[in-house]
Amino acid sequence: MSIEDTTGAWRWARALAFRLDPERAHDLTLALLARWSALFDGTLKARDIARAPALAREHMGLRFPNPIGLAAGLDKDAIAVPAWQALGFGFIEVGTITALAQPGNPKPRLFRLPADGALINRMGFNNGGADAAAARLARLRARNILQVPLGVNLGKSKVTPPEEAANDYRRGFEQLGQFADYVVVNISSPNTPGLRDLQRVDEVMRIVEAIQGPNQRLSQPKPLLLKLAPDLADEDAIACARAALSAGCAGLILTNTSIRFDGLKSPTEGLSGGLSGRPILARSTELLRLVREALGPDPVLIGVGGVMDPAGAAAKLAAGADLIQVYTGLIYHGPGFVRRVLHELTT
Repeated sequence: MSIEDTTGAWRWARALAFRLDPERAHDLTLALLARWSALFDGTLKARDIARAPALAREHMGLRFPNPIGLAAGLDKDAIAVPAWQALGFGFIEVGTITALAQPGNPKPRLFRLPADGALINRMGFNNGGADAAAARLARLRARNILQVPLGVNLGKSKVTPPEEAANDYRRGFEQLGQFADYVVVNISSPNTPGLRDLQRVDEVMRIVEAIQGPNQRLSQPKPLLLKLAPDLADEDAIACARAALSAGCAGLILTNTSIRFDGLKSPTEGLSGGLSGRPILARSTELLRLVREALGPDPVLIGVGGVMDPAGAAAKLAAGADLIQVYTGLIYHGPGFVRRVLHELTT
């Protein structure tokens, strides 16, 4: 059975889903994908556009069948990985996962802005914690079905004080690193108090070096990436990027969501959290370009933020991205979105 069988009904399904509370719609959809993933492996045939040889990339010692990946946030607990593979993603990033299980912020905490092609979320790293995710990923690896790299996005537990952040990230890595193909250090979500304060050179060095201890003890150390916010000043983002590389990171993910709501058509009074989707494309892509110019061609840069159509993906690549991730574009455009972008990239 192909998960793409749902594509023809997307307009009807979206109309129904968009009548529901956004988080309720997300939970129902994810539950269906998780059930599908328990029954099917999501592997794709060689003739699928998502496996076209011309789209393949080699980065960080990994082979990416195509450059479009699933961004962290959609599957925080890694319950639907085979379904994402079936949708054509060239790599999948699960999380954000914290060392300790946590419920996240009070509801409501997810909001649609259809007039802007955007979402605002203040989820707060709601997830079942590293132990539960490790058990799930161990079972997934035992199935031996993955055709694409799997990334694990790590965040700081809310109850962990800032001065213990490095140890908290280290604990998360110790539980999960062995199951990942690459690991992301997320210090840029706006929804955990004080997290973005870690976007400083000294903190970046401290956190990455703490993770590198257990990482280098693995038989095959994992590539590490740092994820930054679009709201950083250019010079601060470049300084953090250089610090990450000095500490042994393979590259960066640019960018996370934005806390700037100016210029939106939709009313945002009383809302807080991270803005994703079309409104952040310009800033996210500009910061990507600046970091690429500052760091040169060697570090791996993954561009994410505002990719709502093939033109957005092309803009990321033109700005220097090696790979691209999507999130909000999938919410708005449905299960055929990845292949639509890939078709455009091959023409």
